[in-house]
Amino acid sequence: MTIAVVSIVVLVALFAATPIRGFDLGLAALAAAFLLGLAAGVPAADVTGFFPADFFVLIVGVTALFGAARMNGTLDWLLDLMLRLVRGRVVLVAMVPFVVGAVLTAIGTLPAAATAIVAPIALGLAARYGISPLVAAVLGITGIISGLLSPLAVYGVTARELSGKFGIDLPASAPATFLFGGLLTGVVISTVGLLVGRRTGAVPGGRVTLPDDADPDLPKDGVCGAGGGAAVAVAPAPTTASRGTRALTVGCLLAVVVLSVGFDLNVGYLGMIAALVLQLALRSAPGEIVSMIPWSVVLLIGGLLTFVGLMQHLGAFQQLSDLLRVDASPALSLLVLCYIAGITSFAASSIAVFVTTMPLLPPLVADGLSPVGAVLALALVSVLVDINPLGITGGLILSAAEPAVRPRLFRQLLAYGLVSVVVAPCVAWLAFSWW
Repeated sequence: MTIAVVSIVVLVALFAATPIRGFDLGLAALAAAFLLGLAAGVPAADVTGFFPADFFVLIVGVTALFGAARMNGTLDWLLDLMLRLVRGRVVLVAMVPFVVGAVLTAIGTLPAAATAIVAPIALGLAARYGISPLVAAVLGITGIISGLLSPLAVYGVTARELSGKFGIDLPASAPATFLFGGLLTGVVISTVGLLVGRRTGAVPGGRVTLPDDADPDLPKDGVCGAGGGAAVAVAPAPTTASRGTRALTVGCLLAVVVLSVGFDLNVGYLGMIAALVLQLALRSAPGEIVSMIPWSVVLLIGGLLTFVGLMQHLGAFQQLSDLLRVDASPALSLLVLCYIAGITSFAASSIAVFVTTMPLLPPLVADGLSPVGAVLALALVSVLVDINPLGITGGLILSAAEPAVRPRLFRQLLAYGLVSVVVAPCVAWLAFSWW
């Protein structure tokens, strides 16, 4: 048994041990990475190098900023404002993260940065209005996927550049086709999520209002009752932010969005700076904002990504790919490649998986496969499995959730991700390989 195979067995064992009381998966993953590194002859300094420092900066900076906004009452005020804009309809409230995510990525925001902005909004709405955290997260991330293949988005640009580099001749209509394919995928997934959520009660029906809502058609007691839906009580914001506080906090949030989107600055560091400004300007108690950062989530995802990085270094994912590779028709070969991308992307960087699997497409295109369909299917597969707790996307979702729901949400995200690995490659292949 090679050391790469051993790493796969250890990863399975780590997840199998999660039901054990007192077992911490993040801490165990770091320990396992060190021991596996010793066995493989990888120095401890190199193992430490696999720790996702960029993820640490991202999640700490963004959660500190939104923690400050929640602490001073501005986030609750913003969520209440969103409720009024959609006239209290809970189904439309649930769609707010989808729209925000689609717009952000369509104009060029990196997926991780967009997730960092969308996740607190989605999970904040879920906590206040009785929406399932999983449904809220899925809607937000599918919104991000919807805009991810626009001509300005990172995946859209990468798809065109790599196609030219590897000799894949794309038609002039390819950018529009990529955008439509991503948007169609996001709309279909979000629609299914909403329908299932409404049927199971994960998305309440009817309308909600706040005690100070001025709409005469809505009840004044903070309970929804219009439209025949189930009643949903909505408590007022726990902290009433002054106009000056709201203006400063919203200004900081907008500055982070504009600087990260328009000038490609690191959203994690921007979040740290904005949180520090708010803490000093509003004279918050020392450590109050820092205490709102979900350090357990940082340890969990940081430990897992460190172990996954070591697995990649040892060639574990390459061995998994070799096991799945078969000689067949171009269409069937694309299906196998989609499964390779989906399985690898489950625990690795999606854009990295997309970039490393693209060189395998030219022979399939030369054998008659549609170039647009092949690139589109591969790009979508690499991001559709991102809603799992092993990557940055899942980590940001968990960090934005209420502490009480994180254990259950972790299991739900893991189950959703595992199902996606099985279903998404086949569905993407069937839907887009012929385009």
